[in-house]
Amino acid sequence: MGGASGGQVEPERVADGWPRRWRARERRLASAVAVRGRLAAGFYEFLWFGLKQAWASLFGGLLLALILASWLWYPRESWLNRYDALTLAAFALQLALLRSGLETVQEARVIFVFHAVGTVMEVFKTAVGSWAYPEAAVLRIGGVPLFTGFMYAAVGSYIARAWRLFDLRYQAHPPLWQAQLLAVLIYANFFAHHFLPDLRPALFLAVGWCFRRTLVRLRVRDRDRRMPLLVGFALIALFIWIAENVGTFAGAWVYPHQQRGWSLVAPGKLGAWFLLMIVSHALVASLHGAARGEPGGSRTGR
Repeated sequence: MGGASGGQVEPERVADGWPRRWRARERRLASAVAVRGRLAAGFYEFLWFGLKQAWASLFGGLLLALILASWLWYPRESWLNRYDALTLAAFALQLALLRSGLETVQEARVIFVFHAVGTVMEVFKTAVGSWAYPEAAVLRIGGVPLFTGFMYAAVGSYIARAWRLFDLRYQAHPPLWQAQLLAVLIYANFFAHHFLPDLRPALFLAVGWCFRRTLVRLRVRDRDRRMPLLVGFALIALFIWIAENVGTFAGAWVYPHQQRGWSLVAPGKLGAWFLLMIVSHALVASLHGAARGEPGGSRTGR
C-alpha cells in the first residue's frame, strides 16, 4: 500500500494518502505490537481498520458535524439562513479537502457526479412529498437547499476514498455493464414507483443474484482480507441510516411522520440505502476505470 521496498525511495505522501512520516511511525508501532502475540496484533489491525474507515468518511463526518453544530449554535436571527450557511460551508470544506490533497481530482469527479444525481432525486422526492426541508433558503432548487447534494456527495467521497485506502479488488465480480444496468434500473425505480408498481422486490433479487459470489478483497495493513460484497453494501447502508437519524434529529430535513416531533427513521429506509449502494458502486467503478474481464476474475480500480 504505497510503502517503500528495497532501495526505492518512498514519496512524501504514499499511495493510500498517509504522509510518509505517519507511515514510518505506524510501522514502528506495529512492530512493537507484533511481539505481544496474535491477539494484540489482531486488535491492532482492527483499530487500524477503524481509523481508515474514519479517514475514508472524512467528508461525510465533517458535513454531519456541521449539520449538528448549526442546529446547536447557529443564530436563528442571522441574516444568512442556516441552510445557505451549510451550503457555503460544505462547498468550502470540499474545496479545502481538494486543495490540501486529502481528496484527489478523480475523487472530486466522483463527488460531482453524486452531487448531480442526488440533487435531481431530491428535487423530485420533495415535490411528491417523500420528505421536506422546513427552513428557508436562498441557495436552493425548488424546495431543495443546495447543501443536500453534498450529503449524496459524501457517500461518493467515502466509496472513492475507501477504494484507494483499502486497495479494493473484487473476485467473481459480474461484468461492469450488469452493475451499470442495475444502477440505472434502481435509480429509475426511485422515481417510477410513485406512479408504477414498485420493482424493489425484483431489484433485490437481481442484486442478490448478480453479486451472490462476489468477494471484495481489501488490505488493512500488510495482508489481504476479504468479505462478501453484499455484506459490505449492507453495513454501509446501516451506517448511512444511522447518520440519517442524526441529520433528521438535527432538523436538517423531516419525513412526514416526523412533522409533529422527531422519531426514528423507518427501518425500511435501509433497503433504499442498500439499493443506493449499487448505484454508488457502479458509478465509482465506472469512473475509476475498473478492469473489464470475465466474471470470476479479480478486478481493481486505482
